[in-house]
Amino acid sequence: MNLDKKAIYAIVASVLILVAYIIILIAIKGLETMEFIFWSLFVGLTIGELLVVYVFKLPKTNKIRDWVEPAFEAIIIATIIRAFLIQAFKIPTSSMEDTLLINDHIIANKFIYGTTIFYPERKDGKLKIKSGKILRFTKPKRGDIVIFRYPVDPKMMFIKRCIGIPGDTIEIKDKIVYINGKKLDEKYVFHKDFRTFPAQFAPRDNYGPITVPDGHYFVMGDNRDYSSDSRFWGLLPDEYLRGKAWLVYWPPNRWRFIKHININIDEPVADMRGNTSTSSVK
Repeated sequence: MNLDKKAIYAIVASVLILVAYIIILIAIKGLETMEFIFWSLFVGLTIGELLVVYVFKLPKTNKIRDWVEPAFEAIIIATIIRAFLIQAFKIPTSSMEDTLLINDHIIANKFIYGTTIFYPERKDGKLKIKSGKILRFTKPKRGDIVIFRYPVDPKMMFIKRCIGIPGDTIEIKDKIVYINGKKLDEKYVFHKDFRTFPAQFAPRDNYGPITVPDGHYFVMGDNRDYSSDSRFWGLLPDEYLRGKAWLVYWPPNRWRFIKHININIDEPVADMRGNTSTSSVK
């Protein structure tokens, strides 16, 4: 088989795509199963398109090309939607009960917090893959339900509620959360364990105080007694954010838009008698 310049370029591009994919997998320490399947399919179809069109030069009437090209076009569209607009997720644990239940299927808004990009960076003589955000519309607010990569194991996706933003001082006393010294009235929270642990035993019920630095967030599950969150594994770096929960689409009887609570610790509001006090949840 004679290879012209286009065929050689296609082979080189195929090898580079495959190598880049492997490097990224190593750098981010793997992917969650469904993520791995999707991106492997994307890489496979991209390489397949290059080979059938430029290397093997199969005619458009060929059955293999007739299958590869539509599949490639479909995966490109799906990738654009998934990377920049929306993405589906499944709730695997009870950490957000009763707001979100196990096996709820949700759609997340991917573009609101910006699109994640990867780029090489040389530090201390070593080349590392870093990530950043582009096209950002806003940053997480207190009360937002956010989806992110688990900082301890980035191949896993987590969903929690944002409680603290940069500059906030977070403290938990006997399961009650305080932001900047102000008590939160968290009507969305469920406590299903009657026990209260001291701080020296576990950080679940008594924690802090800790001030959230720039570029980080303090997140917790609504099922406070059974949630692995910032109390246990630390603050959430901004680079791990992937989206904001939007709606539950499955099962059908659970279909609804997901409510995000506006936790406002700054505005005083009037009570029924006309007295003013600082409200923690608006």
